Amino acid sequence: MVAIAANLVSCGGDDTYYPEQIARGKADRGLGLSKGTTEGGGLFGPGGLFGSRDEKNKGLSEPGIAVNAFLWRASLDVIIDNKWPIASADPFGGLIITDWFQFTESPTERLKLQVLILDRDLRADAIRASIIRQQQAGGRGWVDAPVDPKTAFEFENAILTRARQLRIAATGN
Repeated sequence: MVAIAANLVSCGGDDTYYPEQIARGKADRGLGLSKGTTEGGGLFGPGGLFGSRDEKNKGLSEPGIAVNAFLWRASLDVIIDNKWPIASADPFGGLIITDWFQFTESPTERLKLQVLILDRDLRADAIRASIIRQQQAGGRGWVDAPVDPKTAFEFENAILTRARQLRIAATGN
């Protein structure tokens, strides 16, 4: 037992490194972190094996949320501005579902919208909008009807435009 304890004690050094010191660039354990910098080359190059945390967290207001905050807020803004009633909104999963909505111009038609944010990055392929359309069919009730694919595409573009505006307002670029 004494030999094991002595061996474990000999593994430790005089210098103690805490995560705060490493994050601030005050410690260098041979991984490319030098004084005053947190970038360094490291074993896997700048940003490490999985990329820079700063790059991945751009646009995130909460570190636990896995979706881009600008896309999330823009989606809510566009849905609310168009007066769609929100049935469900999950910020952790990035899913917004509206309730059925009828335009006054066409009371025999109703629409439902689903917006899914797929990524933490503000990119065009990080969002997917799906529109479900139903028409009233006499005694059969509501039946599904085709939706023009351009409609969902235009909705996605409106969300992306609003997200860019929010990012510019927040970061200046």
